[in-house]
Amino acid sequence: MFDIDRFAADCRAALAERGNDAIREVVRRAVSEPGKIIGKLGEQPCAFADILVRAPDLTILNVVWGSRQWTLPHNHRYRAIIGMYGGGEDNIYWRRLPEDSKGRVEAAGAASLRRGEVTVLGRDIIHSVTNPLDKLSYALHVYDGDFLSAEGKSCWDAETLIELPYDAALVSPMFGQALASK
Repeated sequence: MFDIDRFAADCRAALAERGNDAIREVVRRAVSEPGKIIGKLGEQPCAFADILVRAPDLTILNVVWGSRQWTLPHNHRYRAIIGMYGGGEDNIYWRRLPEDSKGRVEAAGAASLRRGEVTVLGRDIIHSVTNPLDKLSYALHVYDGDFLSAEGKSCWDAETLIELPYDAALVSPMFGQALASK
């Protein structure tokens, strides 16, 4: 059975090493056994986000992406480790336009994650996410700090790509409000 306390302790130990390989391996091990995670956290009927751990040094979220769910471009201000334990997500990576007074961004790359895969996003990464599937997708999101109260986060308007103050309900309307209220 997936043990949240043990997983959190393993994440903390790996993050203390400061290298990406150690934390990637901890998350990879966890998501390699999706049945154990679902057995502990439950199977969800629709988009869902839950805070498993929230502390000054660590945030762990259980994120269930709805069919075709998306987010606005946004940043985290913490390193993010994303491990898929079901379905998939497509990420677009963005970069700030040099010398743009409105803080606009442009697409700079992309990556797809599928069940069992893990990625590490640096503290300054700007990304948007889409679940490209017609079914739910399941992920563990691990941050090396209190992501929910991080200062200086931003999101970018979908049409204009102009920088805005971070608003969880705007970034991901399907579950941003739920996380913002916790």
